[in-house]
Amino acid sequence: MCDYSLHAVATRPAKAGETLITTTFRGTSTKGFASEAEPEVAVCLLPGTELAFADNVKYDSRWFWTRKSAFRVGKLGEIDRHLPDRHHDTIEFPDGSHVLVTLLREGQRATVLQLPAVKQAVPRPVLVGAPQPRPLTTG
Repeated sequence: MCDYSLHAVATRPAKAGETLITTTFRGTSTKGFASEAEPEVAVCLLPGTELAFADNVKYDSRWFWTRKSAFRVGKLGEIDRHLPDRHHDTIEFPDGSHVLVTLLREGQRATVLQLPAVKQAVPRPVLVGAPQPRPLTTG
């Protein structure tokens, strides 16, 4: 998903295999993912999307300190969905820790390894010659 604070930014869904960069979007204080070819368009990642970063993930900590995770892979997740005016998108690491996407340092490259499975309704087959249901009539 794209966090609530990106409602005024153009967005598009992520594609498997593409490389994204972390960036701050103009007119917002929110960081997220974009394509280098379209830096003004936020790339939205569904929860469960798996990412591989080029280097260990760097993120802002309290005040001005930068921290570095011990991981280069993560999965998009969400926290605090019940709080509407907060950032929800996180990167979850293999050890169970997570960091908000909006805290990621700018300029990091990440490749979309896998998109989550999305359950789609499958139309039921119609058997030729099978009796079809008739509309119910009252009267």
